[in-house]
Amino acid sequence: MSESAADESAVGSEQLPDTMLAGLFAAIDAKDTERFLGYLTESARFRFGSAPAVEGRAAIKEAVQAFFDSIAGLEHLLIASASGGSTLFVEGDVTYTRHDGSRITLPFADVFELQDGRIADYKIYMDIGPLYAG
Repeated sequence: MSESAADESAVGSEQLPDTMLAGLFAAIDAKDTERFLGYLTESARFRFGSAPAVEGRAAIKEAVQAFFDSIAGLEHLLIASASGGSTLFVEGDVTYTRHDGSRITLPFADVFELQDGRIADYKIYMDIGPLYAG
């Protein structure tokens, strides 16, 4: 997908947070890195669990694609969301499918800092260790 196509899928300021979340998590569950990146600012910061934060779309693309390659699939179930000012909070469960076909469901909480209708800071709070523990 081209950069412009990814940009077309990005959340606009007129969209409600629920609309943004549905599109964002659909892109993630499809392992569609380019569409996912369309939801981020160019200079976004991304931190997944206890991994070091990465900054900028290029670095985020590399980190996210490496994660997507490490699993066969994933599916998010959003339980709750709330917003205050430019901050959006999400709670949910994510079911990962490993390459051997086994599955594991883990809880997560995300915090998004929004800027001009896109995510400027994306923080995922979860213990990803059990996914790789076998």
